Amino acid sequence: MSKKARPDVQVRRFSKAFVWAHAVNAISFFALYITALPMYTEFFDWLYPVLGGPTNARLLHRIFAVTFCTPTIIFLIFDRKGFFRWMKELVTWKKRDLQFFTEFVKELFGFKFKHVRQTFFNAGEKINSILQIVCAILIIGSGFTMWFPQLFPRALVQWGYFFHNVGFGLAIAVIIGHVYLSVVHKNSRPGYSGVVTGKVPAWWAKSHYSEWYDAEVKKGNFPDIDKGA
Repeated sequence: MSKKARPDVQVRRFSKAFVWAHAVNAISFFALYITALPMYTEFFDWLYPVLGGPTNARLLHRIFAVTFCTPTIIFLIFDRKGFFRWMKELVTWKKRDLQFFTEFVKELFGFKFKHVRQTFFNAGEKINSILQIVCAILIIGSGFTMWFPQLFPRALVQWGYFFHNVGFGLAIAVIIGHVYLSVVHKNSRPGYSGVVTGKVPAWWAKSHYSEWYDAEVKKGNFPDIDKGA
C-alpha cells in the first residue's frame, strides 16, 4: 500500500526505555556543552552569570557528566532485549549494508535512488552509533581523569584534557550530521517521531527497514500494508 493510502498507521519502532535513554543523552550532552563553553574560552564568560558563576558552572558540568553516563544503564535495565539487538547489529555487516551507502549518497543529494533492504538499523545508523560510542568513551574516560587528577599520573591527566576536547569536537560533528539526517532531510523526517513517541509511520518503516518490517508482519506485530491489512 502506498504512502497516500494509509498515512495514519503507526507502528512501534523504539521502546519507552530507548526514548528516555535518547532524551537523557541529548539533554545531558547539550548541558555539558553549554556549561563547558565559559571554561574553555573567555569569549563565553558571559555565560557564567547565567549559570550562577564559575563554581556553579563546574558543579552543573559534573552533575550532567553523571547523567551523561546513565542512558546505557537505562536502556540495558529496562529494555535488555533491545540493547543487545543494538549491539548485535553494530557488529553485523553484510553486502546490503555496503550497497546502502551507494543509494544513500543519491538520496542525500536529491537524485533518484532505491531503498536497499535493511534490518532494524540501517548501515548509516550503525556508523552513527559506533561514532557516538567512541565519542562517549573518549569524553567519559578523559573526564574521569580530569575530575579525579589525584588518582592518575600527571601525564595521563594532561592527555585527558586533549582527548576530552577531541571527543567533544568529534561528537559535535556527529550530532550535527545526525540531526540533519533525522530531522531536516525530507526523506528521513517522518521517522523523527520514533525518538519522541517510539512510533513511526508504517509506510516509512516499511520503505526504510523492509527486512525488519516484513519479519514483524510475519510475527503478527505489524499490519501488512502491501495487502491493505
